[in-house]
Amino acid sequence: MNKKLEDYSKEELLELVRGLRSRKKFGLVWEEKQEEVVQLCQTELPVLEEVSSLAIQAHENPHTNFIVEGDNYHSLSALNYTHAGKIDVIYADPPYNTGNTSWVYNNKIIDKNDTYRHSKWLSFMEKRLRLAKPLLKPSGVIIVTIDDYEIATLTLLMNEIFGEDNRLGTVVIKNNPSGRSTASGFSVAHEYALFYGNQPTAKIGRLKRTETQIARYKEKDDLGFFEWVNFRKHGGTRSESPKMYYPIYINYSQNSIRIPNVVWQSAEKEWKTLDEPNSGEIVVYPVDDAGKDRRWKWSIERARSEISEMKVALDRKNEPAVYIKSRMKDEGMLPLTWWDKTEYSATAYGTNLLSKIMPDGNRFDYPKSLHAVIDCLKVATTNNNALILDFFAGSGTTGHAVLELNREDGGNRQFILCTNNENKIAETITYPRIKKVIEGYGNVEGIPANTRYFRTSLVSRQKTDDQTRVELVARSTDMICLREDTFEKVIETKLFKIFGNQDHYSAILFDSDAIVLLKDALAKLDDGKPVHIYVFSLSNDSYEDDFASLNRPHELRPIPESILEVYRRIFASGVKNTEAQYA
Repeated sequence: MNKKLEDYSKEELLELVRGLRSRKKFGLVWEEKQEEVVQLCQTELPVLEEVSSLAIQAHENPHTNFIVEGDNYHSLSALNYTHAGKIDVIYADPPYNTGNTSWVYNNKIIDKNDTYRHSKWLSFMEKRLRLAKPLLKPSGVIIVTIDDYEIATLTLLMNEIFGEDNRLGTVVIKNNPSGRSTASGFSVAHEYALFYGNQPTAKIGRLKRTETQIARYKEKDDLGFFEWVNFRKHGGTRSESPKMYYPIYINYSQNSIRIPNVVWQSAEKEWKTLDEPNSGEIVVYPVDDAGKDRRWKWSIERARSEISEMKVALDRKNEPAVYIKSRMKDEGMLPLTWWDKTEYSATAYGTNLLSKIMPDGNRFDYPKSLHAVIDCLKVATTNNNALILDFFAGSGTTGHAVLELNREDGGNRQFILCTNNENKIAETITYPRIKKVIEGYGNVEGIPANTRYFRTSLVSRQKTDDQTRVELVARSTDMICLREDTFEKVIETKLFKIFGNQDHYSAILFDSDAIVLLKDALAKLDDGKPVHIYVFSLSNDSYEDDFASLNRPHELRPIPESILEVYRRIFASGVKNTEAQYA
């Protein structure tokens, strides 16, 4: 029975007001659905453990790629410890929630008859996107592909998590040239790729021009190919850039252009002309067809110095106007939001390509076009040493794309592929595909690269703090090596282990009584490389005084506290007693 207003106490009314103030004013609202893999983290903590027998060492360089088998909620949780702030690009191809596919949530297939399928999908995606965001560098970019079933909800969700101001664009990709019929009668031939930056510093790169775009540059001079374009800047306004609004004197019959002498009037925010037009000259300003004041593309100083790049021509209204040479630049062009290339066909360059790579019958539904993924990565970063994560790795197209990009420009990009092993996808599709691309298949030459394979595992939260800490440290060695990118075993004992790469060492000390032994071992490594020392401590003591005499650059990192600190943060909403339990 509903209370009347007078029946509420003052404290109850205040609580109602506080609730109204905190209620979301605009955005997505859905019924939160619990997820078993998330709830599992209330009693167990995820770690990553290497399957060393699946390591691929096919290149002399030290760069290593990673495949992580396991539920991506657990994988992303562990990566929040190993790779926070290290990822340049995230590419994600989640289930599209069409109602006709076998997307599984809490071990149940979600089909069109599930009335909560949108809420379940949003709950599923929101948790993973929030885990993914801290992994990106400030300049990092995330790409999420989707189709019409969830494009509206995904856009609002991405706006909420990454910020509407950080939305770089939504690209329409024609991935199904023959079209897919629907009940509505339309033949669907596209999907979407949403690009968001982690912070405002994120930018997108350029794509090489297509043959159609190159064909536009039909004229050539001593400096190369060019096309003539209107000197008036489309979209720019006089009020935004008043100094870019100035008079130009033209004579159409003689094809002459003259920039008059002018002086800037600060108070009026306009140029004052000091000389009049000559006979036959007319004055033109950057005014559009609707009569609105726009702006020129160049400053008046540049226009004077590069007047040889200009000409007079008739515009679409058959009136004289100023045109300039637009040159074809080597860095490519700003991508359009409509992508339509033959190579984007998911059938020809996804399904059929996968069959060529693995003709043994192993199949995967709806693999991406390799070329569509390549171009997405090209747009997302110009860094050829980028670290790229895909936490819906599926058939491994993103890893293949990274390797192809490295072959194309000699880069050292690295990938992290996270996939579950549902229907043995990781074992029979993802890993074998990457292995074949590295080693070569059919008549296709291999792309040498190094790859390591990890599985997620869970450490039970014991009844006492110390038991959990001991167990977590004992099973975190591989995760620390992944964090440090140090896989070369230098020294391995029961008390400590030392791993290395070309830049530094990482040491894991399991027993503080062995500090002297570890220091002696490090002293015998006479190359002077720095070392990151992970010290097991039940009291969060890093033993700085004990290592003060170590004659080598070093950093001390207490474990498992640094791991638990990450898990406290990311599991806080689902595990309310975590902080008290591990304080």
